[in-house]
Amino acid sequence: MLELKNISLNLADSKDILNDVSLNVESGKFVVITGPNGGGKSTLAKIVAGIFKPTSGQILFDGQDITNASITDRARMGISYAFQQPVRFKGIKVRDLITLAAGRELTTSGVCEYLSEVGLCARDYVDREVNASLSGGEIKRIEIAMVMARGTKLSIFDEPEAGIDLWSFQNLIQVFRKLHDGIHGSSIIIISHQERIMEIADEIVVLSNGKVLTQGTREEVLPKLLGGTDTCHFCPREEGV
Repeated sequence: MLELKNISLNLADSKDILNDVSLNVESGKFVVITGPNGGGKSTLAKIVAGIFKPTSGQILFDGQDITNASITDRARMGISYAFQQPVRFKGIKVRDLITLAAGRELTTSGVCEYLSEVGLCARDYVDREVNASLSGGEIKRIEIAMVMARGTKLSIFDEPEAGIDLWSFQNLIQVFRKLHDGIHGSSIIIISHQERIMEIADEIVVLSNGKVLTQGTREEVLPKLLGGTDTCHFCPREEGV
């Protein structure tokens, strides 16, 4: 599915944002990338999506080199990216965004089906404008519904829990559980610090100071992150997060 080979990103002041990052995301996997703030997690996600270009390294998607591919080309190949702070669109209705994401005409019932999947009552939301009247949690779930409507091979979510209240977060967890259970031939990458999101993951990647410190199954990595062993040298809590 996705293979990153020796990805580095250096700024003009010689600061290494990412340093020789290599990792694999197999088809059908739910992967969480975690680690201290400023460790390069969101930057890595944006590089995969094509928002940033690496200084060096190679990105392969389904065996094809996409290192220099544009955001549009990557989207056409089946890569979607959900921003940490979703954009609001005054004058555009929820049904318009879902239909646009699907790339085809949808009936009201079709739009409602996607909204129902993310726990939103379609009758209340289908004709609402995507503006300030919607909460952060509602916007996040609408964005997830858009990703589902697109049916992409690889979906990337950058800290989806950011800026939402506890009730919205609990709903978000249920949505991600459903996404995990419904994975068939596609993959999901989530950037997150949240233990409850990591508990859903098939694999966890720990990124710190621009380097991959470890990658393994949830059973291998999560106990160390939570301080369950004496061998945890990469636990974000111990680094002030």
